[in-house]
Amino acid sequence: MAMAPHSRATWRTAAVACKPVLVLLTWIALLAPGQAAEPELLRMIGQSKQFIVQTPSGPFTITRNKTACAFNKGALQPLVPLPGVQPVTEIEVLHALNDPATMVIDMRDEEDPLDATIPNSYHIPYNEIEDRMGEVGCVSIGKNQWDCAQAARIVAFCYGPMCLQSPAGITNLVRMGFPVGKIAYYRGGLMDWEALGLTTVRGSRPTLRK
Repeated sequence: MAMAPHSRATWRTAAVACKPVLVLLTWIALLAPGQAAEPELLRMIGQSKQFIVQTPSGPFTITRNKTACAFNKGALQPLVPLPGVQPVTEIEVLHALNDPATMVIDMRDEEDPLDATIPNSYHIPYNEIEDRMGEVGCVSIGKNQWDCAQAARIVAFCYGPMCLQSPAGITNLVRMGFPVGKIAYYRGGLMDWEALGLTTVRGSRPTLRK
């Protein structure tokens, strides 16, 4: 099941304000520790909000607390959403943007890439991919049947490490017959891209591959 879309303002505002807000919260905690509110725990794996590590000193609980940089939607996603999918870093994404045989695809819902996205990326929302297989180079051979032997290589991304949209889009691609070996996954997504100071653009290039 796909994650409920975040508003563009929520992600953009939090990304910009993340560092100064954390510094302010740290000072508040140091100056008035007795007045600090209990942190809101966020999902980590599945529905779980904590993970127990067995240390030499006994069990230790790791949690994920809501902060200016951590959001309450989604759970942490695995580095490999499906067996055979290749995880990639920003370096591979940068090179893929210049590769005419590769499509870097923003799979967020239809309005989100209009505010900020990775330069030269395509835009096919995760919930539309099944109806737009022709745009990634597949050829229809019958109802819901596709020949993707000549399809482009795909690098899929969405919001970031907690976003379910690109993993859902990848699952839909494979279900429709797309070769899993031609799919790469940029788990960091727009959140990590912006956190590293990499350039973003408004809008995206045409979705139809030339």
